[in-house]
Order: sequence, then structure tokens, then C-alpha cells
Amino acid sequence: MKKHNFSAGPCILPQEVMKKASEAVLDFNGLGLSLIEISHRSKDFVAVMEKARSLALELLGLEGKGYKALFLQGGASMEFLMVAYNLLEKKAGYLNTGTWADKSIKEARLFGEVLEVGSSKDKNYSYIPKGYTIPADLDYLHLTSNNTIYGTQIKKFPKTNAPLVCDMSSDIFSRQMDFSQFDLIYAGAQKNMGPAGTTLVVIKEDILGKVSRKIPSMLNYKVHIEKDSMFNTPAVFPVYVSMLTLEWLQNLGGIAAIEEINERKAQLLYSEIDLNPLFKGFAKKEDRSLMNATFTLSEEKLKDEFDEMCKEAGINGLNGHRSVGGYRASMYNALSLESVGTLVDVMSELERKA
Repeated sequence: MKKHNFSAGPCILPQEVMKKASEAVLDFNGLGLSLIEISHRSKDFVAVMEKARSLALELLGLEGKGYKALFLQGGASMEFLMVAYNLLEKKAGYLNTGTWADKSIKEARLFGEVLEVGSSKDKNYSYIPKGYTIPADLDYLHLTSNNTIYGTQIKKFPKTNAPLVCDMSSDIFSRQMDFSQFDLIYAGAQKNMGPAGTTLVVIKEDILGKVSRKIPSMLNYKVHIEKDSMFNTPAVFPVYVSMLTLEWLQNLGGIAAIEEINERKAQLLYSEIDLNPLFKGFAKKEDRSLMNATFTLSEEKLKDEFDEMCKEAGINGLNGHRSVGGYRASMYNALSLESVGTLVDVMSELERKA
């Protein structure tokens, strides 16, 4: 039976990527050696790292615009710390739209004043704040583009003279936008790129070197740029899989092509949520995420039956986060329209039987 993987992350990857990656574990580039046993400084892996970094910039439309792409370690959680370490001199602004934004605020407060320019915590992060004021004296403004747990997504980014930093861990490479409006983007790989273990950081070089504190080498973006993401041994397998996934996306037609598919998936599922009286969406409609649809059953007594029907249909990873409850369907780039259709069929069948 085909499995339909709605896991929030680590999550589904393209089958052709999985196949190539598994082959490389046994024999990489015909070397008779595994990818995970060769030197990270060998020409074969250096080529992987260079291509992964190049593809990231190319797909985001940032080639030749003063940006560098890095593949680091520590997940987005490490970037909560590194962003502030490298950029926060006096005061930074943060938009608090969910658990991960809240955690990034906590880390930044270790380095300077942090102003919450807006927050949706008052309604359990079910919406994206709008109409907030951005002070003129910020070192940077930090946003979280998509909120995996709550199923909300920023549709319009604010105009500001301050450098704009964005955590795009759960929606990078999923929709078109002018990525040059951001001065620093970071994203854990385990949503739309690869397995857990590496983090993509795309940074405009001219925002660095402006804080007075000394920065430990391992946490210093300038050091990682100078060393081409090779300051320490990189996470070779996650970087390789990320490169394969970016190749897959490029061959598909890039972000424009995948955005069209993602919109069709989201429209199909949200339509069922809205039309089926047995289900209720969590996020405010205008702020709904294309990547993570959160919803609950209107009648809790149907939970066991719905869960069993999902299991019989091969649906996996649908449980909602404990802070929201209910269900969460994560529809990352590699999830097929067919899988979303299978979920919608089960939801429709539950209504018919009820």
C-alpha cells in the first residue's frame, strides 16, 4: 500500500532523491566508497557543497546580488542564537507568530533589547498580526514566514529600512517572492530540502561586521563564509540530499512550478475543511498556510473512527501538535496532489457515514 506522508518534519522527500541518496550511501560517484566515508575535503564532496550553495542562490534569484549561501549545523534553533550574536548591537524587532518565533525572541534577549512589534499569542497564534509599527532604530527585524504548529503564513512582508531577517524553515522554496527584500534567510533542511542535520543560511554580506562584541568562530557568519561552509566537518549526507532536492526542484521548473502545485493541494484540502461540517479549520482564513493545514473534528466522538480510516488509507503523520490538538496536514513540496486527494476522500467518506 502506498503511504501518504503528512509528517510535519522530518518529512516526505521526492522518491527519485531518496533513490539517488541511497545509492550514494553504498557507492558514491562510482568511487567504490560510500558518500558518508569519504573526506569532506575530497573533490567529490567539495563539488556537492559548491553545487548545493549555488543552486540555493539560483532558485531564490539571488545570484550576483551580494549574497552567500551556507550549509551549517544546529538547526534553526542555532540560528536563533547566531542571528542575534552577529547582528544585534542595541535593539532588534521581532514579530511573535508562534512557538519558534517565541523561542527566537528568548535567545535574542541574551544579547540586547528586543521589541515585540506584534504578537498573536493572545489567540494561540491563530492569525498573523498586521498594522504594527516598526521603529526606525532597529538593528534588524525578525520574522517567521510560516508557522508549522499553528498553520499560519505571512502573505505580505513589511517594508522597513532595517535589515530583514526571516526564518523560512517550513516554507522555503515553496512560493515565489522577491527574496532580495531579505538580508538574512535561514531554514532547517528537514521540511523542503532534506533530512535533519543541516541548515541553509542565505546572507547578504554587507550586513555583517557591525557589532562590537567578539564572536566565537563557530558562531561567526563571516568565518563560515570565508571557509565556504567548511570551517568544520559539514553534515555530508544532509547536504548531499539537499543538493539532490534542489536539483529536483530546478528540473521541475523551479519555485514557480512548485508554487502552482502547492496552491492546488492547499485549495483542495481547505475546500474540504470548509465544506465538511465535521471539520473546523484552526487558522484565520486569510492567514492559512500553504504548507501546514491545521484542523479539528467538530465531534470528538468521531476521532477513533477517523483515525482508523486514515490508517487504512495509508495516511501517516496527521496528528496535530499538542499545543493545538486535532490534526495537521503538512503539504511540503514533495507531497503529491494524489496524497492530498486521498485525505480529502477519507474526510468526505467520514461525513457520508456519520
